[in-house]
Amino acid sequence: MEALRRSLNIGFFIACFSLAGPAVQGQITSGQLGGGGLNTIKTSVPFLTIAPDARAAGMGDAGVASSADVNSQHWNVAKYAFVERKSAFAITHTPWLRNLIPDINLGYLSGYYRIDDKNTVSSSFRYFSLGEIIISSIQGRMVSQYKPFELAVDAGYSRLFTDHFSGGMAIRYIRSDLTSGQATQVGQSVAGDLGLYYQNDVPMGQTRAQWALGMNLSNIGTPISYTKDAPKTPIPTNLRLGGRFEYSINENHSFSLNADVNKLLVPTPPVVQEDTATGNLIVVRGKAAPESVVTGMFQSFWDAPGVLRADGSYSVFLDEMHEIAYSVGVEYNFHRLLALRSGYFHEHSTKGNRKYVTTGICVKNRIFSLDVAYLYPTNGGNSPLSNTFRITFITQLGGNSRPFTQETIYD
Repeated sequence: MEALRRSLNIGFFIACFSLAGPAVQGQITSGQLGGGGLNTIKTSVPFLTIAPDARAAGMGDAGVASSADVNSQHWNVAKYAFVERKSAFAITHTPWLRNLIPDINLGYLSGYYRIDDKNTVSSSFRYFSLGEIIISSIQGRMVSQYKPFELAVDAGYSRLFTDHFSGGMAIRYIRSDLTSGQATQVGQSVAGDLGLYYQNDVPMGQTRAQWALGMNLSNIGTPISYTKDAPKTPIPTNLRLGGRFEYSINENHSFSLNADVNKLLVPTPPVVQEDTATGNLIVVRGKAAPESVVTGMFQSFWDAPGVLRADGSYSVFLDEMHEIAYSVGVEYNFHRLLALRSGYFHEHSTKGNRKYVTTGICVKNRIFSLDVAYLYPTNGGNSPLSNTFRITFITQLGGNSRPFTQETIYD
């Protein structure tokens, strides 16, 4: 009975944890997926996909091409080549899934240092605390307790190739300890990021305008297994593309529009059925996941089982389009003292069904800034994401290290 209670506790925990990002599920049977059935992509450590800072979170999780800041490590490491200050540090606190469990939290530390006009180094540390789990006997006595957690620590480097174009890379260590070794082994992975970023000014009379494009390929790394015999599950390798247009009305007022598209480069679970002759499961739609991580990344563009059409056929292209999530966000800045933000995030109902509006505010001066963001789910008040907020505190050190930035023009 004690073993059963342990299994139920662990099962409940894993079920709640999977809501933190793309849902974790195995292959599905042909009867489970019809014209609009749920077919989310299977990943481990989905905490890596959670927006870790309040600025981007306030803009609907759009950040791959937003103006460079201290939290660029998650969104696009290449943006650090365009930071204006010599160095900066930030800390963010995010209470997570508070509608389900009261003690899940995400903490994020990030920072960078500009070596010279072309080279910048950066780092971040992410800690996901999953509360406390207590295992009790049938008599109600506590048998054991543990505090599951996951973490990721990384280091990045970015370089300015031209006055308008930069690239960057990061390497990351990931550790996932769900049961303190009592029921599963510790999951570990090493991953890398690659980023590209371009920005340029647009002549608009006496005012300033700028456009930017960004690309970030993140979490390219080894899959994770929590038991010796279980197959390994990919980590959330992700492709993010986006752009920004920023318009400065005058030295006191500016607006920016940001937009991202986001796709997991992880194999989609195929539809399977049992072979009556052998009893084995065979793939009837979609493709079986390859063993190679790189092969799986490429295959993720055409391996979906397909969406049922009116004529009875299945559209793989439409299913792949459903795997793309969209983010749009706007930001208003007043004289580098105040920023107001809003945005929207959309994920298809068969691929996770996260849909929410976000808002944010920032108060700042030349050294410190405080950012707050809040999330409003649009797919029901009972969403696990209800009441999610983030708080980021930033310290900037040193003077301007790059010429001809907005700050040097207006200050």
